[in-house]
Amino acid sequence: MNIFAIGDLHLSGSPPQKPMQIFGEHWTNHWEHIRLDWQNRVHEEDTVLIAGDTSWALKLEEALVDLAEIIKLPGKKILIKGNHDYWWQSVAKMSKSVNRELSFIHNNFVQVNNYAICGSRGWTCPPDPSFTEQDQLIYQREVLRVQSSLSSAVAAGFKKIILMLHYPPVYSLESPSGFADLFEQYQVETCVYGHLHGESIKTAPIGKIKGTACHLVACDALDFRLKQIV
Repeated sequence: MNIFAIGDLHLSGSPPQKPMQIFGEHWTNHWEHIRLDWQNRVHEEDTVLIAGDTSWALKLEEALVDLAEIIKLPGKKILIKGNHDYWWQSVAKMSKSVNRELSFIHNNFVQVNNYAICGSRGWTCPPDPSFTEQDQLIYQREVLRVQSSLSSAVAAGFKKIILMLHYPPVYSLESPSGFADLFEQYQVETCVYGHLHGESIKTAPIGKIKGTACHLVACDALDFRLKQIV
């Protein structure tokens, strides 16, 4: 059993209603590149973690065409919310809409063999220069949501934990954050996140943070291939 991760698929129907090459030629036919890599490397017993910004859709009904593309591919798929996933609804409503063929994380966790997959969207972390008083409220709320996910996994007896965020867990490798504190408290093995693109990829916090291996899995940072993390 292998576990892969990728984020920021930014799907928009077929053919795409919002072609991603407006953000650079390297995005041309990006879903085709991801889909082919997925088909070639992932088996049915494997799991793929999708770290937010899955679809540009504004409503769940509109997102179903994109979710159907993911369902067609092999493996178990687990999703969290990104900052552009406006279609996101309750876990119960989303699960019913896809006949439980996808798993969604929101204040919960998903078991994959002896791993607990935890997660939440996350948020901009201080000391980011753009961080505001309004960000502080959302940031604190997201730290609590991540803690809820992690604590439920630990209470269920899991010792191997993978945390999936959309935003990076810290502003930089040297800066503290509530998310990093939770790494240590709950002995998180691995954290994957997306959100960063373009020049931001070069300064992404990648490596060990309080003993947790952190990976940027935004699809353009991975040259539109899945990253195997287990």
